[in-house]
Amino acid sequence: MRQETALLQWYIDAGVDEASDDQPRNYFAADVTVCPHPNFPHPTPLPQAGEGNFEQSTKRVREKDTFPLVSAMLPVSASLASHIAEARKLADAAVTLADLETAVCGFDGCAIKKMATNTVFADGNPQSRLMLIGEAPGADEDIRGIPFCGVSGKLLDKMLLAIGYDRTNFYITNTLFWRPPGNRSPSSDELALCRPFVEKHVALIDPELLVLVGGVAAKSLLGTEQGITRMRGKEYTYRTPYKDKEYKVAVIYHPSYLLRQPAGKRVTWQDLLAIRRVLSSV
Repeated sequence: MRQETALLQWYIDAGVDEASDDQPRNYFAADVTVCPHPNFPHPTPLPQAGEGNFEQSTKRVREKDTFPLVSAMLPVSASLASHIAEARKLADAAVTLADLETAVCGFDGCAIKKMATNTVFADGNPQSRLMLIGEAPGADEDIRGIPFCGVSGKLLDKMLLAIGYDRTNFYITNTLFWRPPGNRSPSSDELALCRPFVEKHVALIDPELLVLVGGVAAKSLLGTEQGITRMRGKEYTYRTPYKDKEYKVAVIYHPSYLLRQPAGKRVTWQDLLAIRRVLSSV
């Protein structure tokens, strides 16, 4: 039973959340019959060794190939633009954090929401001068509905506690509010869909310092293709269309990176001290 449970957990972690048939099938069995997808007709079978002219048969397959183009199966840009416009309209209408959270929870334009367990909005003190924005929820965050509550989140808490901050005096959220399947990186479309909410989020919190945790958050909000190694240790500013103000920005390594590369903790400590200096001066 342990093996079956471990296998199911592996499927969940990989983003598999639905079955394609009513009964399990052994696709390794030689006599299994696979039902064709309605959009993918059976191709003409190629001959076995010694059965007719291989080149002619291959040519027939190419001539009869009626598979739809991949682009025809992907969401069209007009649909994406429509969902972004809907997100913008919802963000525009949000006056309070409660309004914004309700808007995010009610937004269905981001497809990965259907595969997520929870909408992960934010955590911490909304009155704080320090706001952190990370990448996207992981497995633990998806289950509990709290950002940075897993192993990497515990490391981040220890990092900030070392300079005198905990979740009673900092606020934390992500660029994406739902866990991407298999913990993959957010796509550019997913980031674009959530960006109006993130922009309004910053305006409503109105922090003295905005800390972007990891390369995805830094690239998304600052509009750059530079890597995190080149970005950390420098000062930036950020503007949201919802407030006429320039926010001071710091960029730090994501704690999940530091768990894989402990050598990065040395320069991260320098970044944390810089964050404390900035907050002490404002």
